[in-house]
Amino acid sequence: MLRARWIERTLEPRFELGTSKGTISARTVWYLIAWHRDRPEVMGIGEAALFHGHSKEFPADVRTKLLELCMETGDWTKRLNDDLVDVPSVRFAVEQCLKDLEAGGTKTLFPSAFTLGRQAIPINGLVWMGDKATMKQRIREQLDGGFTTVKMKIGAIGIDDELELLKAVRAEYGPDDIILRVDANGAFTALQAPDVLKRLADLQVHSIEQPVPPGQYEVMAELCADTPIPIALDEDLIGHNTPDAKVDLLDTVRPQFIVIKPSLVGGWAATQEWIDRAKARGIGWWITSALESSVGLNAIAQYTATLNPSLAQGLGTGQVYANNIPSPLLAERGLLRYRPEVEWDLSSLR
Repeated sequence: MLRARWIERTLEPRFELGTSKGTISARTVWYLIAWHRDRPEVMGIGEAALFHGHSKEFPADVRTKLLELCMETGDWTKRLNDDLVDVPSVRFAVEQCLKDLEAGGTKTLFPSAFTLGRQAIPINGLVWMGDKATMKQRIREQLDGGFTTVKMKIGAIGIDDELELLKAVRAEYGPDDIILRVDANGAFTALQAPDVLKRLADLQVHSIEQPVPPGQYEVMAELCADTPIPIALDEDLIGHNTPDAKVDLLDTVRPQFIVIKPSLVGGWAATQEWIDRAKARGIGWWITSALESSVGLNAIAQYTATLNPSLAQGLGTGQVYANNIPSPLLAERGLLRYRPEVEWDLSSLR
């Protein structure tokens, strides 16, 4: 007989995380914890990481589903393909929780060369929004830190200043030395976007994520059909939870890339659906975190490692929190590593 409980936690960033949609000064996540009645010392843990302003879910939806799951634990596997489809963050928490129970509560969810510490995942350095001087400093920190792919948030301080920052990088490093990505989080209008894309192309930027707000599918399709740099769908993936919805989006927009956040699209199974359908259409992909704590990031990273990605993934966010759960994960010099000799410290969840 399975027993379960849940915990709500507030994560505290070391600095305000700036995006075109505003700054993030705190982050709420939920942990689903399950155990078998006859083995209470072995706990499976999963994280539900709703992302305000991006997710289609609301905190009340998460709390309600977690209450239901903890009261009735006998049908979790069935519910993964039933009512949990429409609460993606909770669905992912259940996937993690069940997988961790199978692994004896070790957090080794997908054993691989990554979890043995023999291989690492290439990741991009991330430059959060701030004033121009702060962003310049953050870019330098990423470059000095050994990252060869750097992603910069744009759309908040003015495109002229943002392009000037990117131009300074290009003056020092060519496209063979440093790959530049930008993430607009839907900051530009349909009228602004073509000029922005051209100016980014002049700086040999690798790609732009979500140039216009999600839901403008015809606009995005036109941009993708005639863009001078690759466009990646990000927020537009959120809410397309059925196989048919995924196919319709990809066939309508035909992006060059998709950016998959497992916590926001429904976990590992949903992520694999997106990848399979993208590959069938010649569309590239990469996986990113959604500012989860170490628990969720570990679940995403171990799965991603099994895919042997060649492009840099967006999995370097674990160090942004002052009160994160200590884990074996370590991001350094453009790589995410798993150190099996380092133990998890889950005392705050007990």
